[in-house]
Amino acid sequence: MATDETAFMSVSELGRAYRAGTLSPVDVVTAALQRLEALEPGLNAVAHRLDVSARAEAGRAAEELRAGNDRGPLHGIPVAIKDLIEVEGAPTGYGSKVRAPVIADADALLVQRLRQAGAIIFCKANLLEYAYGIAHPDIGQTNNPHDTGRTSGGSSGGSAALVAAGIVPLAIGTDTGGSIRIPASYCGIAGLKPSFGLVPLDGAFPLSWTLDHAGPLARDVADTALLLEALSATPLPLTPPSLSGIRIGAVRFHCESPELTPAVAANLAWALDRLAAAGVIVKQIDIPELARANSELRRIILPEASVIHAPLHAENPAGYAPRTRAQVEAGFEAKAIDYLRAQGFRAELRNAVEAAFGEVDVLIGPSVPFPSPVEDPEFTEDGEEGEMLSSGFANMTGQPSISIPSGMDGHLPLGLQLTGPLGADHRLLQIAFGVETALAAWRKPSRA
Repeated sequence: MATDETAFMSVSELGRAYRAGTLSPVDVVTAALQRLEALEPGLNAVAHRLDVSARAEAGRAAEELRAGNDRGPLHGIPVAIKDLIEVEGAPTGYGSKVRAPVIADADALLVQRLRQAGAIIFCKANLLEYAYGIAHPDIGQTNNPHDTGRTSGGSSGGSAALVAAGIVPLAIGTDTGGSIRIPASYCGIAGLKPSFGLVPLDGAFPLSWTLDHAGPLARDVADTALLLEALSATPLPLTPPSLSGIRIGAVRFHCESPELTPAVAANLAWALDRLAAAGVIVKQIDIPELARANSELRRIILPEASVIHAPLHAENPAGYAPRTRAQVEAGFEAKAIDYLRAQGFRAELRNAVEAAFGEVDVLIGPSVPFPSPVEDPEFTEDGEEGEMLSSGFANMTGQPSISIPSGMDGHLPLGLQLTGPLGADHRLLQIAFGVETALAAWRKPSRA
């Protein structure tokens, strides 16, 4: 029978217990629901509970496994879904009050793939309104499991908090400028923005057609890879980690930014020292184009999001949170020439970053320049990069980028971001697996 100790078991650990008959998906879902009951509404991580269907799916998974009908590593594993991705028969609320939640008549394609892999759709996870940088005041932000007086981040904050709190081992988020990696860093888990287009977005409400990605949140790199395999329908086997001879580029614009807090800077220096001791070749990398990446990203996201939101804004502008509404309305005033120039800059940026991979295998930087703040920062920082310092460029280039936990600032987690060449998701995960292993010394003996 499951106990609270199952809360932080990995996907592989759960799978072994299922197949040994010492644990059942029914046990795990029951324990997850009990833990959810104990932690909500303090976390404010769940937009919609799916207790009845989750229990039923767990029962079916248990029967299938007993009968030898094994669908693979995600069979019987609970997964949370960000509440702008459609789950058949469940309401989609988008973290907003513009419209009442709508019951989805079909699963998003990525949810279909999860079901085919035997995963249990556990709940819909809370998010910033339409993933656009602000928690609706009538819904509230999701709080950080490490300190409920601070945010879990956005926009995939509910997904990250549910994983970090030990309620589910896996969750799905979306990422348009860092919205998987930022909450992963704040919550001390792994979060991957895959290569653009690798994970299908059919059935996910868009924020920006050319910047949006969907991807996994998990507690470690191995679980991240297992979830991405199902989402992308692509085998991603990891081998025993080794970093000997791996070339990692420390990006000056990210690693030497004055926006890094002393704790983040010290953690980064410690991590680079540890990696060098593990056989990594650490190089300093200059990519001047990165200085424009986030400002040009904003010139793309503002008009694209406003075109998407024009019908909703016309229908009920008062339903938005004030800051979300202001962003939507600002996009209506965007100049076409600025948008087109920003799209042109993307090719320059992508070429410059891809050229850096002639010198190194992956790029490294702090996932966020500071630990979790009390509330989500403004989407547009005046004269600062803010929490998107390291993350936004990979949405512009489409390259895969992962945040992994790297230490603590007191009781608050810190993260490192690794980015690889476009399409090299498997290679990035393999290197991240090695980095995670090399940096494991910071972890406490108990994962709880």
